[in-house]
Amino acid sequence: MQRGSDRLSVHRDDEMKHELQGLLRSGHPTRSEEWHDPEPTADDDPEIAGGPVAPGGSRASLGVVRMELARHLNRSAFPASAHHLAGTLRRAYAPDTLVDAVARLPHKEHYATVQELAQALTRPGA
Repeated sequence: MQRGSDRLSVHRDDEMKHELQGLLRSGHPTRSEEWHDPEPTADDDPEIAGGPVAPGGSRASLGVVRMELARHLNRSAFPASAHHLAGTLRRAYAPDTLVDAVARLPHKEHYATVQELAQALTRPGA
């Protein structure tokens, strides 16, 4: 027997799971009106559906580009040239804008970490 200070009964917990089942399966709200949503979005939630990150774009800060690169590159890809990293990104199904930006970097340069690559991509004139 659980001796915690649960505010909900087992029946209410099951009811709430049933209400959220459509949201959890589909990944987006399933109600036609927002006030029906079990978990409405907050004003300060981060933007998650904005398209691919493109170096040099309006949203392309160093941290954002580094995070996008880290999603598709692992440590075993480094150190490598820009040409090799562009191929690795292409095989990892990275967004074309990111692959093209890496492919435009000088081929003679070698990058040891995601941080160095992100700095090269966000450098003015890159």
